[in-house]
Amino acid sequence: MLFALSYFIPLLFNIAQLSILVLAALFILDVLLVFIGNKKIEASRIVPDKFSNGDANQIELSIRNKYPFVVYLEIIDEVPEQFQIRDFKIKDKINPRKEKQIYYNLTPKERGEYHFGYLNIYASSAIKLVAKRFMLEHKAMVPTYPSFKQLKKFELLNINKNAMDYGLKKVRRLGHTMEFEQIKDYVLGDDLRTINWKATAKKNQLMVNQFQDEKSQPVYSIIDKGRIMKMPFDGLSLLDYAINATLVISNIVLKKHDKAGMLSFSKKIENVVVAERRSGQMQLILEALYNVKTDFFESDFGRLYANIKRHVTHRSLLLMYTNFETLDGLNRQLPYLKAIAKSHLLVVIFFKNTEIDTLINNKAETIQQVYDKVIAEKFDFEKRLIVNELKKFGIHSILTTPENLTVDTINKYLEIKARGLL
Repeated sequence: MLFALSYFIPLLFNIAQLSILVLAALFILDVLLVFIGNKKIEASRIVPDKFSNGDANQIELSIRNKYPFVVYLEIIDEVPEQFQIRDFKIKDKINPRKEKQIYYNLTPKERGEYHFGYLNIYASSAIKLVAKRFMLEHKAMVPTYPSFKQLKKFELLNINKNAMDYGLKKVRRLGHTMEFEQIKDYVLGDDLRTINWKATAKKNQLMVNQFQDEKSQPVYSIIDKGRIMKMPFDGLSLLDYAINATLVISNIVLKKHDKAGMLSFSKKIENVVVAERRSGQMQLILEALYNVKTDFFESDFGRLYANIKRHVTHRSLLLMYTNFETLDGLNRQLPYLKAIAKSHLLVVIFFKNTEIDTLINNKAETIQQVYDKVIAEKFDFEKRLIVNELKKFGIHSILTTPENLTVDTINKYLEIKARGLL
């Protein structure tokens, strides 16, 4: 611009020439500062052993500056293609001969293997006319497992006094059809029917028997991986929500001294883990959930019934994760559900359509919006009819939103334990 203006103002010509010389000198100086020497920037990417599906997972970049001056960094990490992040860029600076840690989070939305590529770092001096690229080969593969972070959170809540803040019920019941625990002093409010008269006579004061829930009851999580579970919510499919909830409830079941098991089904029965209570049971369930794969075929409830009748011989609590959008959809599978419920305590867990709730709650202002709202209310009413239809045949149910699935399932399990239904 100075050269162009010098056609009209000749005095600017000398200033323009001087500016070019200064710019050239700065460019040469910047090249010498940045490019002289090898391995002036060292870096490593620290990733976890495995990702937790649906949760934020922290990635650490450790960078060391061997330059004798402050370096300005532009970091482009080649994150796995599943994230579809095409504009990844972190800008920062690092002091001379210092090491710095930079953190960022990735939230996977599907299980499987995630492959990292190169770690690219562009380093420049304060002049910022040139930048040197350091292409560091830190390729890595991280498997993504069901949400074990959620598992740890609910494991802590299970013993946390403030668990009610998260929607969890803390229920304890002392009953008569349960296992004997101990003899204790009578206190006001204890059931008079539990008085132990022999112990009372010996101690010359009222003593009562205390009971606890029966232990080692089989609890199976049954995951429908058919096409009805493909519906997405907040980036995760209903199937993945069911998988995450299964991992958490299995851990709670084992903590409550019951036996945890699982299986999945669509066209055939797969990923079977027999209900047991042993040290490696959670690892078996975690690996089985990681390997749940599906093409979202039509689910075969008849095959599921035959498999349960053949292999699940003891009365068990069956938590079935599936989805029904209409009453007709339920009626097609109801004979099999009724047959399963004759031998086991069956809980059918299905999902509210949150998009329908949004339509219902929005104010209708046009004829089309009125029509959409009426249809949405019809579908919402059918969901409630499904609950009543299942209840009519003695089948328990949970109608929940995907984000509340884990909490509602835990509450139902605790309620069943407290009421001694199994």
